[in-house]
Amino acid sequence: MASALSPITAALPALSSFAASATASPVGSAGATAPAPFADLLTDAVGQVSRLGDQAQAAVTGLISGSGVDVHQALIATEKASMAFEMTLAVRNKAIQAYQQVIGMQF
Repeated sequence: MASALSPITAALPALSSFAASATASPVGSAGATAPAPFADLLTDAVGQVSRLGDQAQAAVTGLISGSGVDVHQALIATEKASMAFEMTLAVRNKAIQAYQQVIGMQF
């Protein structure tokens, strides 16, 4: 069961930094640091998804060329990349849905 969750946790370490910045003390308190901007968190998450895609591509290329990559390693890498991409699409769709709801509000 733990191995089934490892691709998810490997694909989204930016969420832990987002949660840590959300629970950080307010900016006005003594000794507090400003949390990372949301745009930076999204940029990091998209970069990590891109790196997983690159790793999957390298694993498949290594499998095809016969350079010592096992089939199961290539499958795991492609599944990690696929799950990370699907999660990114789900987050994007939720953000678009929230934006459309805000635009549709009458003031």
